[in-house]
Amino acid sequence: MTIQDVVDYINTHADPVLTPEMDALVMETCYRTHRLTMQLNTAYHEPEQIREILSDITGERVDDTLGMFPPFYTDFGRNIHFGKNVFINDCCHFQDQGGIFIGDGVLIGHNTVLATIDHDLDPASRRNHYAPIRIGNSVWIGASVVITKGVTIGEGAVIAAGAVVTKDVPANAIVGGVPAKVIRYL
Repeated sequence: MTIQDVVDYINTHADPVLTPEMDALVMETCYRTHRLTMQLNTAYHEPEQIREILSDITGERVDDTLGMFPPFYTDFGRNIHFGKNVFINDCCHFQDQGGIFIGDGVLIGHNTVLATIDHDLDPASRRNHYAPIRIGNSVWIGASVVITKGVTIGEGAVIAAGAVVTKDVPANAIVGGVPAKVIRYL
């Protein structure tokens, strides 16, 4: 079994439960990713070098149009998928074990948290609760936004700074607040 097998399993099962072997691969990958994010975050890198390190983290070639201002944090890395012309501002945290899919032309503001894992209230089932976050094309996410597991952000939507997004956002909607609600449509 490879880490790609685990990622494929997570991405094709609703609320997957990992075997001990899968969990060991995930933890091994997390430690590797932490080494790479430390490398990314503790020295200056030219944009090309940032994309190379991100490609190592994700296991996918990051498009030459991606821009990022580190520091950047992720716990797993292998389940982040970037579109083209994406910009990520500094201090973002991507908890990606459940899958983060970012469309083309997305702008992500400072201190954004994308969290694809949640924990059950029942202690016996607390460990595995994954669901992907999907961000459509041309989305603008303001500073200090939190997006929780299983949320889909529709194309062209705007997420106001400080919002906590716990439910799907329709295309071309402007949402804000805690929890985020539709303010109006573009």
